[in-house]
Amino acid sequence: MPSPCSSPRLLRHGPIFFAAFLSFFVSLGTLPAKAVEPDEVLQDQALEARARHISEGLRCLVCQNQSIEDSAAPLAKDLRLLVRERLKAGDTDQQIEDFVVARYGEFVLLKPRFEPHTLILWFATPVVFIVALLIVVLAYRRRSAAAQLPPLSKAEERRLKRLLEDR
Repeated sequence: MPSPCSSPRLLRHGPIFFAAFLSFFVSLGTLPAKAVEPDEVLQDQALEARARHISEGLRCLVCQNQSIEDSAAPLAKDLRLLVRERLKAGDTDQQIEDFVVARYGEFVLLKPRFEPHTLILWFATPVVFIVALLIVVLAYRRRSAAAQLPPLSKAEERRLKRLLEDR
């Protein structure tokens, strides 16, 4: 009786299973690692959940493409501790966010506020996408219209033949 490992079916799909297995473990390494240290965690689970929610919306000013929740930078740790202190003091989520924005500027927000001076941030991407889509559609129409040229007349064919023979 053949062993299960030598089954033709497994041998045929072996590379696929190996690739799936390998990609699974590689993807585990790319998951965001939370940088919150045990000494930062609040005892009250509700406050801790609020702190994590607020921290996920604040940008690390050192890393700039990570939230302070994900960053291991010392400044991010200071901001996480500041958020937790303000929560313990009884501030609302909005008050904490306003405090951090007043101290570091609106750049600290990963998701900018919807205000008149940030409208370009909100609408630039959709507008550029629509313009690019229109350009593609117009180019496609122009190309398809050019492809549907009428056939050459007899005189044009004779002239083309003469030109090709002169080469």
